[in-house]
Amino acid sequence: MALVAAALFQSALAQNALSQTLSSADEQMNLQQLMRQWAHVNYELKGDDQEDAFAELAKNAQAYSKTHPDEAEGHIWSGIIHSSYAGAKGGLGALGLAKEAKKDFEMAMSINGQALQGSAYTSLGTLYAQVPGWPIGFGDDEKAQELFKKSLAINPDGIDINYFYAQFLYDERKYKQAEVHLLRAQAAAPRAERPLADKYRQQEVAQLLAKVERKLKR
Repeated sequence: MALVAAALFQSALAQNALSQTLSSADEQMNLQQLMRQWAHVNYELKGDDQEDAFAELAKNAQAYSKTHPDEAEGHIWSGIIHSSYAGAKGGLGALGLAKEAKKDFEMAMSINGQALQGSAYTSLGTLYAQVPGWPIGFGDDEKAQELFKKSLAINPDGIDINYFYAQFLYDERKYKQAEVHLLRAQAAAPRAERPLADKYRQQEVAQLLAKVERKLKR
C-alpha cells in the first residue's frame, strides 16, 4: 500500500513559527527532537531498522501529544510519524496506522488549523490522496484536493505543501500545474531548524520535476 511518507510529513512539516507557539523552551526542544529523529529515520534508515525506529518514535510522539493535549503541534507530529510508519510497514498494518494518523490530524485541526502553517491540512490531504478508497480505506481525491487548497491558502510558498500537491497533480496527470508547484517548492526559503528534511525534500522535488518535464515533452 503506497503511502507517501510524510507526512508527511511526511510532511511534514514544522515551520519557523514553532518557537512562538510552545509554552516553554523544554517543550520546544522535545518537538524539535521528534522532528530531527523523524528526518533521520524517514530518510536515512531502511528496512527493518527503519520500521523498528518508527515504532519507537510513534510511542514517543503519542506520549508527547497525551502530555500536551491542547497543543496542535504535538498532534501534527504524531500524525506525521504514524503516516510515515505506515509507509515503512506496508500491508494491512499500514491502514491501521494511517487511520491513527488521520485522527491525529483531525485533532490538530480542531485545536488550531493554522498551526505549523497548515501542516495538518497538507498531511491529511496526502493521506486522502494515497490511501485506497472505500471499501478498503478512506481515500478520497476530492477531499484531498479540498485539504491541499486550505493548506495553500495558509502557506502558499511552503516546500512541503507545494511538493505534496504537485505529487497529487502528477498522479492526476495535470503535469503543467504540477510543474508550477514544484518550482515554488524549489524556491522555498530554507528552514533553519530542519536542514536535513529540507535537503532530502529538495531531492524529492528535483526527482518529481524531472518526471514532470519528461511528460511535458511528449
